[in-house]
Amino acid sequence: MRNLRLLLTGGCRPAAAPGSPQCFCLGVDPGTVFVGSQSGLLELDSAAQSVVREVSLTAEGFMPEDGSGCIVGIEYLPELDCVCVATAAGDILLCNLSTKQVECVGSVDGGLSAMSWSPDQELVLLATGQQTLIMMTRDFEPITEKQIHQDEFGEGKFITVGWGKKETQFHGSEGKQAAQRKQTEVLPASSWDDGKPRMTWRGDGQFIAVSAVCPETGARKVRVWNRELMLQSTSEPISGLEQALAWKPSGNLIASTQEKPNRHDVVFLEKNGLLHGEFTLPFQKGQVKVNELIWNADSTVLAVWLEELKTVNSNPNSYVQLWTTRNYHWYLKQSLHFGNLEKNKLVSLLWDSVLPYRLHILCQGWHYLFYDWHWTTDRGMGENSLHVANVAVIDGGQSMLKDPTVRLGATGGNGFKANVEMPHLDKTYRLSLPVDGEVISLCCSPLTKTIAVQLADRQILKYLWEASTPVLEPWQTSSGYALQFPHLCMQTSITRIGGEVGLSSVTAPNSETLRKVERGSRIITVVPQDTKVVLQMPRGNLETVHHRALVLAQIRKWLDRDEDFTKTMYPSLSSSSNDQPHQQPEQKKVNLICDVMRVAMECIDPEKYCLSILTAHVKKNPPELETALQKVHDLRENISPNAAAVSAEEALKYLLFLVDVNELYDYSLGTYDFDLVIMVAEKSQKDPKEYLPFLNTLRKMETNYQRYTIDKHLKRYTKALGHLSKCGPEHFSEFLNLVKDQSLYCEALKLYPSSTQEYKDISSAYGEYLIQKQLHEHAALILARAGIFEKALDAFLSCGSWQQALCMASRLGYTKEKLSSLARTMAGKLVEQRKHAEAAMLLEQYTEDCEEAVILLLEGAFWEEALRLIHKYDRLDILETNFKPAIIEAQKSQLMFLDSQKTAFLRHKSRLQVVRELKEKASESLQDYEAPYCPEFDLLSETSSVVTPSDMSSRYSHSNSRISARSSKNRRKAERKRYSLKEGSPFEDMALLEALGESVRAVDSVKGDVHVLLKQLVLFGFDEQAEGLQQVLEEVLQLMEASIPEIWTPALQQSSLNPVCACPHHL
Repeated sequence: MRNLRLLLTGGCRPAAAPGSPQCFCLGVDPGTVFVGSQSGLLELDSAAQSVVREVSLTAEGFMPEDGSGCIVGIEYLPELDCVCVATAAGDILLCNLSTKQVECVGSVDGGLSAMSWSPDQELVLLATGQQTLIMMTRDFEPITEKQIHQDEFGEGKFITVGWGKKETQFHGSEGKQAAQRKQTEVLPASSWDDGKPRMTWRGDGQFIAVSAVCPETGARKVRVWNRELMLQSTSEPISGLEQALAWKPSGNLIASTQEKPNRHDVVFLEKNGLLHGEFTLPFQKGQVKVNELIWNADSTVLAVWLEELKTVNSNPNSYVQLWTTRNYHWYLKQSLHFGNLEKNKLVSLLWDSVLPYRLHILCQGWHYLFYDWHWTTDRGMGENSLHVANVAVIDGGQSMLKDPTVRLGATGGNGFKANVEMPHLDKTYRLSLPVDGEVISLCCSPLTKTIAVQLADRQILKYLWEASTPVLEPWQTSSGYALQFPHLCMQTSITRIGGEVGLSSVTAPNSETLRKVERGSRIITVVPQDTKVVLQMPRGNLETVHHRALVLAQIRKWLDRDEDFTKTMYPSLSSSSNDQPHQQPEQKKVNLICDVMRVAMECIDPEKYCLSILTAHVKKNPPELETALQKVHDLRENISPNAAAVSAEEALKYLLFLVDVNELYDYSLGTYDFDLVIMVAEKSQKDPKEYLPFLNTLRKMETNYQRYTIDKHLKRYTKALGHLSKCGPEHFSEFLNLVKDQSLYCEALKLYPSSTQEYKDISSAYGEYLIQKQLHEHAALILARAGIFEKALDAFLSCGSWQQALCMASRLGYTKEKLSSLARTMAGKLVEQRKHAEAAMLLEQYTEDCEEAVILLLEGAFWEEALRLIHKYDRLDILETNFKPAIIEAQKSQLMFLDSQKTAFLRHKSRLQVVRELKEKASESLQDYEAPYCPEFDLLSETSSVVTPSDMSSRYSHSNSRISARSSKNRRKAERKRYSLKEGSPFEDMALLEALGESVRAVDSVKGDVHVLLKQLVLFGFDEQAEGLQQVLEEVLQLMEASIPEIWTPALQQSSLNPVCACPHHL
């Protein structure tokens, strides 16, 4: 139900170019086209409208100077930055237009007739003049060579199951004469067929199809080969098969053309060589020839290049037709007519590999064109309920008006057609105002007399055509801001909401509600003044849904009462969730209704509404099955004299309709009431041999152990622990094993007093469990509370809690020597963690080694604390031996650090300026090349929104990565990995911003340390060193402070949500 609409066209026609073009290919940069001619290779720039670079192949001797040379294949190789050219003479050339160097990487004596590269550009297949195929690697290393014409069918040969001879088989209405009928003779190829092989790869590059003229029959055959050039299949004999060949990128069909006795068809072959569908071209037999068939990148559009055959005293006309399919029907959506002038004769055409709806065309007069198409649904704009929802579908030269709401379930030859009035031209308006920008789309509304014009920069302009002074002005919102879409919208419409004129687009999300539909479904139209939304499914069938937003809008109109039900009964859909009355989580609607109904029925007549009361218990969440079972048990114990009352058997049978019998049996067993269990089991389909032995065994057990066994059977382990704890000390080992198996340590500790041995054993097991989970501090607290000090000491040591470890050592009665050894051990671990002050405290207080303590303080730059200990223990000798050398060395270290940060900061700042200038130039060159946003692009990766030259070079991508949830720490780590300081990387500017921010933060973090160090240098007379360090620090701080506004511009901080782009706090 969609049509192809032309969005944009462009191209170039260079002033002068030698020779005539023969073929072309596309570069990675937007607007770059490489054209091969009789004399050489040229690079066209559509933006500059000229030939940018040129390489002569005649001067190099690879092409004859008389103009008789021919290029049979051309391909741009981004990784080599070269164009691969294959000539009919047999040379394979690599042409570098930047250096104008031409390298011959191979030559075939018999000449070449075709060259085709695989989609991943890992392989290249050559067709030689000696009717052979040569498969080569990307480095032009030959893999194998095979004859094009093979006698065998291939590896996919069909297997005969042996169902008898043809003469004895059933032949239907034709009778057995069909068995003696001779097979129709296969006619040779058309006289206009050039006889050259045609080659086309499947989209994944695993297979390639080759069409060649058979030397015996003169007819074309299609053979399918794999990447190792092993023949897979050969097409069935097809009379009139022509030269065009194109494998659908999705991989299911190969397109070609066939001339039949009374018509001209585009036919489709499967990979096994069998025909599978066709459609007829709108021309008489023998009127046109099909030069090429080309699929676009997403397999939705087939381009057909045609040329007239019968012409008298004039050149033939050329056409390009665009065909699409839906629901097994082929639609001709567009037809481009290029006339019969020699300069407009087509040379070649290509679909863009990056933009799936961009078609590139090269004409004989060096005229390069490109067309951008997009999908649109052309529907009628109904003003009231009398207007039906008509949709216009283009199919060739006719436009079919369809009412998709009529007989949606019907199928027939005419589809879903309704008798609707054909539209007629009512009035013509001419908009003759200058527009500052490129127009992408426009829409109008006869109701509001308004035209909305969308520009390439997503700005919306408004034009009132019946205003006294018509003017084109920016469309403003009710707040006075200029309207600008977040993305380019391919289809827009003007509507009136609440008396105000508004603009909507197909990309705008619904603010009221969302409805899940089948993936790939499309909205066709909305019936005016109704609740129907017509969708087209991926298979082509139409479906109607009543969208909730439209239904509620219609109900609001019908509810013409004094009371505003849209506010009392129906909460406002446009308001936020905070405006709605707050509901407590426990006040669930179903549970609340069940409780209220149950209480009411119990008050009125509990016997009459017995079954309904049971339903109220069962339907709650979670269901109150135990209560319901208990009421059934009460009915059995207390039989009512009322004959109309429900019996226990009837109530139980009713419960079995509502609840699974196995679940009900388990709940009854959990009541520990064996009479109730047997009553449930008898009403079920259970075999008595299954449950009676188990119940008899339970009856013999002591009560607490019996209930423990039941709870364990039902996997209610918390309850099972409670019962087992009452069974005496002889069952404690079983109790502890259950605690360990189910990790119920917290529940188990609550069952025993803290003074018992059982509590201590549980705490010991709990501590070991926590240590295995690397939760050493939790384990230490549990063990210390239970008096298990030895294990608690080890746990406190593992978690680095040295104060608690010393407390445990005191509780264990450590001697002075043992305590000193423990302190040295802990001090070593603290030094590894760079906790020098705490390590020095341990050595001073528990080992009485003041000199070692001072050395640790100097290592950690705790200068003042080190001075305190030196004077406390009267060790002034340490000032000369350790303290003064340490502060001098620290001053040198700080100078080196500040100098390195200053150098790195200046280098990164300079590089950032260069990168920003390069990106600004690249952005300007890509501004006109960005793809418009369409609903069809909703499946693209998010990273596709960043367009860079390196992205454009990725013609074929292979991705088998999986997306998984990440923690915030891992996300930040992944973000940093994306940013590389390597010159030319895609996110180099982000990496530079991150590096500059790190430098600022690093310098800011050492200001306090430098301040303390400066005081010590001045104290001991090192004025020169102090002055030098202070001067360097001030220079670095001033440099960074002055550079911050230049690096982190206000626009960057406001527009970016990336933390890397955030400006660090001021120094």
